[in-house]
Amino acid sequence: MVKNRTMVEDRAVEDRLFVRAMAGKYEELVETLATEPRVFHTKEMPNTGGPVFFGKDIMSPGKNSTQAFHVHIETIAPGGRSQKHAHMNSAVLYILEGKGYEIHNGERLNWQAGDVAIVRNGCVHQHFNTDPDKPARILIMKSKPLFIFFRILFQKGIERPPDKPLPGWENWKPD
Repeated sequence: MVKNRTMVEDRAVEDRLFVRAMAGKYEELVETLATEPRVFHTKEMPNTGGPVFFGKDIMSPGKNSTQAFHVHIETIAPGGRSQKHAHMNSAVLYILEGKGYEIHNGERLNWQAGDVAIVRNGCVHQHFNTDPDKPARILIMKSKPLFIFFRILFQKGIERPPDKPLPGWENWKPD
């Protein structure tokens, strides 16, 4: 029997590009970089994962013109939570919608739409959606590709997100 895989499990085993090669004549590279898209239509990008915690990759070296940043949107089902994990790179979390809290190294930090939360380097953290009726969406920006390029590689999953939907939300998926 094949088990449904979570976003965290998929990201752990899929091939990903963290730093892309930039080789060639300088003038050609400048021209190539200058013509890359500068607007990305995120509604067309798929969400992965589930059934409680979903992710949408927006920008990364393997996907588009960025070389130094990884930007993604995490959506947490009503009443749900993310995985508990840690990584060396810091992260900026902009709360797009919802209300909830973070646990950072054991400390609870409440947030709501419009707030910004900072995950410090090496912090064990987890995101929680406290609204029983609405999803929480978080835009996450980090310089993870630079940390990997400089061989500061530590990242550790500690607790996976739920692999079963929450009661009443069995067929829910983000927009």
